[in-house]
Amino acid sequence: MSENRPAAERPAAEADEVSLLLDDQMCFALYAAQRALTNRYRPLLDEFDLTYPQYLVMLVLWEHGALPIKSLGKLLQLDYGTLTPLLKRLQAHGLIRRERQASDERSVQISLTEQGAELRKRARVIPATIGQAAGLTATEAGNVKALLERLTANVTASQ
Repeated sequence: MSENRPAAERPAAEADEVSLLLDDQMCFALYAAQRALTNRYRPLLDEFDLTYPQYLVMLVLWEHGALPIKSLGKLLQLDYGTLTPLLKRLQAHGLIRRERQASDERSVQISLTEQGAELRKRARVIPATIGQAAGLTATEAGNVKALLERLTANVTASQ
């Protein structure tokens, strides 16, 4: 029964049929890769007492400096309700400050504390460790990233 084989292993005429096999689903491959990467990040980030989403917040702040919550959320593609608890935990760890703007009290500016800025130096080992674990060349990693960005843009545009 050829329908139990992945599409790539079936004759061309059959491969044109829509497959409902788990191994044929791009979404599952992305899901499995995301879980594997996040699990690989976990022990590295535990050394910094950060979760993966908190690490992403820190990456944005290390790159851009102080930002309004709205801008931070846009860059991370996170809504305010998801971002606020992350920021409160980072503030409790002494890594960021949340300050209402005098010019617009509805706007909250997020900035790094000295401790948050210093963490950047120690965290520089993380991307290289993940890169080694991925086992991809720099070119392959760049190609995967470009394809994922294109996939995201295409799916977002079709909504």
